[in-house]
Amino acid sequence: MTLNRRYFLAGTAALCLGLSSAHAAERWNMSVEQPDGNYITVVARDFAADVAKATNGELDIKIHSNSVLFKRPDLKRAVQTGQVPIGDVLVSVLGNEDAIFEVDAVPLLARDFDSAWKLWQASRAQMEARLQKQGIKLLYSVPWPPQGIYTKVPVKQIADFKGMKFRAYNAATSRLVELMGASPTTVNSGDVPQAFGTGLIEAMITSPATGVDSQAWDFAKYYYDVQAFIPKNVVMVNARAFGRLPEASQKAVLAAAERAEKRGWELGRSKTSELTQTLAKNGMTVGPTPAAMQPELSKIGAVMAEEWLKKAGPDGKAVLDQAKR
Repeated sequence: MTLNRRYFLAGTAALCLGLSSAHAAERWNMSVEQPDGNYITVVARDFAADVAKATNGELDIKIHSNSVLFKRPDLKRAVQTGQVPIGDVLVSVLGNEDAIFEVDAVPLLARDFDSAWKLWQASRAQMEARLQKQGIKLLYSVPWPPQGIYTKVPVKQIADFKGMKFRAYNAATSRLVELMGASPTTVNSGDVPQAFGTGLIEAMITSPATGVDSQAWDFAKYYYDVQAFIPKNVVMVNARAFGRLPEASQKAVLAAAERAEKRGWELGRSKTSELTQTLAKNGMTVGPTPAAMQPELSKIGAVMAEEWLKKAGPDGKAVLDQAKR
């Protein structure tokens, strides 16, 4: 065999090996709800980088932020049907199909991160079981900061909200707004500035993170840090897509998900004060729940907790009992 022929065969073998390796690598698109600067998106990007490193590039997850692939109402179905293998969604928006998914949106049930973590631990297995039946695997959660109220005008009591056009983002917040005497209007977070600007809404309940993302100081004057509840986004993956991964890659994804959840909860805690201060630094009047409003909110929370238990049944009671331990 000539020297040139040897080089040719060696080069061809190397090329085939390279093509084989490239073919073996898995590429996933990941639909993420929030803009790039939001810490929930930051956690998702770190998760993707962690997976790529742990699998030596055999699984490459590309993040698509700001719901450019799928909007919130469509994400779960997209993952379930394999239109996208992985994505994150506010878990409480799934409450219409099962009350267990909206337990973290019941007002005043878990208002601090310790309580919210206990509630997550108590409800996770039930959520996982429900998603598993639909061909979805739950990977990790990241909490939002506690929810506060944004308004254009000052308020002192629940009666001040009567007739006010109030942004809601799931069934639970719609019910909360109704019980406050306001008029709920569903608006996605990315559309909040325009909704305020056109008069579609005059107030909203959301986190300081969404307030900063939407630059709430441009359209609202007051922020009341009522700490009503702590919702979560969860990352879910199509079970078949996950099952097709080599065992080593599956383990790497689960380990990366565990680390992402730990970091996400740490960031939720550490970012809350910073984000709230950002609202104040940009000219918003930031304050606690008005004294007269607190007992009124407590009554609303009790009504919603009772309603939720009726919908959730024995499974819901088991979740709350475990969370209280």
